[in-house]
Amino acid sequence: MKTPCAEVSRHAIQSGNQVLDAVLVKPGSSVAKASVLICHGIGETVEHWLGVQQLLAASGVASLVFDYSGYGRSSGFFDSSRSEQDAISAFAHLHRLTAPSPVSVLGFSLGSGVAAAIISKVPAQRLVLCAAFTSLRKGAISIGFPNALVLLAPPIWNAEEALRVCPVPVLVVHGEKDRLFPVRMARELISFCGPQSELFIVPNVAHNQPFRRPELSYWGLIVSWLLRDEAQGGRTAAAPMIK
Repeated sequence: MKTPCAEVSRHAIQSGNQVLDAVLVKPGSSVAKASVLICHGIGETVEHWLGVQQLLAASGVASLVFDYSGYGRSSGFFDSSRSEQDAISAFAHLHRLTAPSPVSVLGFSLGSGVAAAIISKVPAQRLVLCAAFTSLRKGAISIGFPNALVLLAPPIWNAEEALRVCPVPVLVVHGEKDRLFPVRMARELISFCGPQSELFIVPNVAHNQPFRRPELSYWGLIVSWLLRDEAQGGRTAAAPMIK
């Protein structure tokens, strides 16, 4: 499907023995200036992200959203190591489709753990963490799981371990009204990152709001950051930041 602002196509991506369902959205009337792989959250499938993808395409950014094994139309079953391999396979697919434009990785909510885990394993230009948590166990505690049950969760997706050695700049974007993962997690995340990284706390935004009601006040600052090299290092206006 193609419109003046966006070209939408469905893709089947081989990931080991599994086949992943994915949606690619590119600018409809121009060449993409950058591309981004989106690792979505636990309660979503690719259909939930079309609005975001169309908004990104209208701003010159191509994006690929995929469903992890066991999600949506993707085959197989979900587990943490499988989801990371799925993300690596999806990145390679996007890289082939959009070369030579730079490809970044964006993780949202649960997907932030996946994105951070693979960032040293793919040739990405940048990493964006949205509505992110500091570790799976701390995230589970934050959303209300009893401590006794949390101890049964595997010690995976520890952001500090991944971000301390992250080879690319990191942008952390967090909604001021996120009730699942508090703003202090975003501040902790940015403390793990290198000097080229940045934090934006977006006023009046709740946890799922960015993909349910996508707006430029949120996604526009991400576009500006992804395209910064294209703008010869200049920084465009972004949403207000709360320190």
